[in-house]
Amino acid sequence: MANSLGSKGPAGLSRRLLLGGAAASVGLASAAAAAQAAPAPAGLKKPRSRTHVVLLGTAGGPAINPRSDREGIASALVVGDRYYLVDAGHGVTKQLSRAKLGGWDKPGSGPLDSLRAVFLTHLHSDHVTDLSDLFSPGLFSGLGAADLPIKLYGPGNRGQLPPVFGSGAAPEVVAPDNPTPGTVEMWESLVRAFAMDFNDRARDNRQPTPGQTVEAHDIELPPHLTADPNGNPHPEMDPVFVYEDDRVRVSAILVQHAPVFPAFAYRFDTEDGSAVFSGDTGPSDNLVKLAQGADVLVHEALSRQFLEEVYPEPRSAVQEAVLQHLLGAHTTIEDVGPLAERAGAKTLVLNHLVPAHGPDQQWKRARNGYSGTLVVGRDLDVINVG
Repeated sequence: MANSLGSKGPAGLSRRLLLGGAAASVGLASAAAAAQAAPAPAGLKKPRSRTHVVLLGTAGGPAINPRSDREGIASALVVGDRYYLVDAGHGVTKQLSRAKLGGWDKPGSGPLDSLRAVFLTHLHSDHVTDLSDLFSPGLFSGLGAADLPIKLYGPGNRGQLPPVFGSGAAPEVVAPDNPTPGTVEMWESLVRAFAMDFNDRARDNRQPTPGQTVEAHDIELPPHLTADPNGNPHPEMDPVFVYEDDRVRVSAILVQHAPVFPAFAYRFDTEDGSAVFSGDTGPSDNLVKLAQGADVLVHEALSRQFLEEVYPEPRSAVQEAVLQHLLGAHTTIEDVGPLAERAGAKTLVLNHLVPAHGPDQQWKRARNGYSGTLVVGRDLDVINVG
């Protein structure tokens, strides 16, 4: 059920809590009503090429923002009748059906019957929170009809805790026997947590067990890249091979999301073209290297103006530190366009938007310094590749 994958292959204060709490301030009822009244996403109406990206959820996390109708972060790379998932944020299984993937309209069959692999950029909760939903209730949404086992790839064990941010006493360590589990260990823990459900489904409903449905892998990196995650969490490197089948070749590279480590961006190369997914990152030379000449670059974006409104001047030393901490781990609207230009990406797609309720007009400033096509991502948008 769990293995490691080598890099060789063919060819004090919580910054997230502070940011999330600032984004959630309006009642849920109005947001739900607005979402119900919203027209069908424009992306679903366009013709789809053989290879295309579907944005399943475009909200930056971890807070669930009642002012936004965006779901949690997740994307699909579709190649013909098969698709590959990048991250598994809140609402991903529901969004797969709404995106009309796999056998979405066949009760008990889809949409998971066409899923081939899942790639996690990093293990923050907003990127993995619905992983169990894919593989437990997913048994009744086509998982058993997929080409099993589904491959699951993501970061390995960090090996050491990050430093404590801010002043004051260090917090209690959660799970001190293994405080920084990687993808394989996380999946094994989820299996144990849902063991009653998995066993009942297997015995009462004759569904396959986790050992049959999922094959988890930690992405293995050369030792010199992982030796100092606190001092050098974003070392310069070349992409590493992750996965290949008859449709795609997938490679990964470390990006700048300190103190999180490892955090990856992924590149998918197909016969039709290429798509790159940044994950959460500040401006990254590694990412520019990975995305060279890509047809589509799906990249996170953060509004500096929003952060400065959350922490207005005059800022205390602590507030200034939090602000700079956030800016260093994410990419602002002003920085993402020039980064995509350096990569030579033909189309830049903005996702993981913070704040998730921001007006589209502010995101269009990413055109500055970028000569390609800009797409401000919305849930269920389709972006053709090649």
